[in-house]
Amino acid sequence: MAILDKPFATSGAAGEGIELSIIIPARNEQAKIARDVAAAGDFLQQAGLAGEILVADDGSDDGTANVAWNAASRLPAGMVQVLRGEISRGKGHAVRRGISATRGRWVMFADSGTCVPFDNALAGLKLLQTGECELALGSRKLPGSDIVIPQIFSRRIFAGLFRWLIHRLLDLPRELTDTQCGFKLFNGDCARELFSRCQSDGFLFDLEIILLATHAGYRIKEFPVTWRCDRDSRISLTRTPLSVLRELWQLSRRMRSISFLQRQISHPKRQGSK
Repeated sequence: MAILDKPFATSGAAGEGIELSIIIPARNEQAKIARDVAAAGDFLQQAGLAGEILVADDGSDDGTANVAWNAASRLPAGMVQVLRGEISRGKGHAVRRGISATRGRWVMFADSGTCVPFDNALAGLKLLQTGECELALGSRKLPGSDIVIPQIFSRRIFAGLFRWLIHRLLDLPRELTDTQCGFKLFNGDCARELFSRCQSDGFLFDLEIILLATHAGYRIKEFPVTWRCDRDSRISLTRTPLSVLRELWQLSRRMRSISFLQRQISHPKRQGSK
């Protein structure tokens, strides 16, 4: 595994020398979360990064939190926090809660199931370290991306329709190839600011963060990842589409309001004009 250059040292804004904070959102993932925590810990240690791991448990009703704590006991003391939600409020809410508790100069979140190996984060961290962007997004669509286990046909159809729809309803940057890959890295202060303003609790929080970042003038870059589909997904093709459509409509209206207000501020009506 490559080791990052040490100009990567923590700035004064980060807490207690933490370089990278890793958030793993989880909902009923007791079969996977121990592997996730171990993989994240191995990555931090092998990359030579001072880091923390935050498991954001979205109100699981299985043993996810306990399994995460047991996995944490095998890593250095204080490296892992488990943020237990009493009820499920959605993936977006879990990630937002995790981000708000981070102390790192850099912040990332990764889906449970280790769909993308953690060492892929080095490419995103390099983009952040060299000042090329404030958001570094893993993409399954770029040249150099490696799809080890693809989605089943029905999910590929759903994903294609979803991409078509969001680009018609939302003013997303056209150059982005993959808004929904669950492997994203941020400048820490930028992440904490953006997520404090994010209102989406469900699966579409990624889109709101990208839109908020674009409106704020933050730079966004993508990097290729190695990805394997988690066939034990929490996205139901019978229940999810309706909730996604409702959330997408709400997000579209909210972002149009933000755009309108920004235009009013940027181009105020002149006094005396009709």
